[in-house]
Amino acid sequence: MRFAKGHGTGNDFVILPDPDGRLELPAALVAAICDRTAGLGGDGVLRVVRTAAAGLGAAEFESVGGGSADWFMDYRNADGSLAEMCGNGLRVYARYLVDVGLAAGPELVIGTRAGPRLATFEADGQITVQMGPAQVHGLGLATLGGRAYQGQVISVGNPHLACVLDEPVETVDLTAAPVLDPAQFPAGANVEVLRVTGEHRVQMRVHERGSGVTMSCGTGAVAAAVAAAAAAGEWQHGAERRWEVQVPGGLLAVTPSATASLLTGPAVIVATGELAAGWLATAAG
Repeated sequence: MRFAKGHGTGNDFVILPDPDGRLELPAALVAAICDRTAGLGGDGVLRVVRTAAAGLGAAEFESVGGGSADWFMDYRNADGSLAEMCGNGLRVYARYLVDVGLAAGPELVIGTRAGPRLATFEADGQITVQMGPAQVHGLGLATLGGRAYQGQVISVGNPHLACVLDEPVETVDLTAAPVLDPAQFPAGANVEVLRVTGEHRVQMRVHERGSGVTMSCGTGAVAAAVAAAAAAGEWQHGAERRWEVQVPGGLLAVTPSATASLLTGPAVIVATGELAAGWLATAAG
């Protein structure tokens, strides 16, 4: 089994090329690959598969930005669970496709479980991905480290609770999985804590559903920008302004939108290799 390793602002992924859809990826194998002690280590797995070979419905085949989604980003969280979307993963996925010659820039469309997404390679080497609409669904609560925090319930193709704080985000204990209302979040959610640090600037930390504390989260950055824009009164008036989101792994730029949010940041391919057959046989059970 061939692999590549990449990251976007420290949000790291194991990339598994599988153009013809032949790989079997049970949750236990994904978790073993993402194990940071006994595996390769990663916040998740990106399976690179042709959309036509992925056995998907019509939504992932749709055209966006004048192109069709020839490739599908099959994203799995570190625990092996399926995820609808991953903003940092989209940029890394796009970088991999172009680097190995499976696609050509400066624009390409990638299928996801949240629908097709457009990736654009910028002149400075960064990548902008169209993240789809952000939707605000009112207020919710999360218990983090024994404390209750109120936040905005936001969908960016996947569920989020973005909590705007008056205190430094480093004071919040994110080590344990957030306690959420299962009626409000039946499939769980990513939880962001954020603080406005300047004009259209926020600092954010995140606990990702299925992956735990990560250095960055692309959809979480969008949710954070939406929550900050709502707190500033901009979201309610339809203003679409660019926000800088500082995460532990670097800096992202977000233009939140109810129709087509944009996320810009770096994407790096670190290494390529092959999983040892003996390890793979053991990990696969």
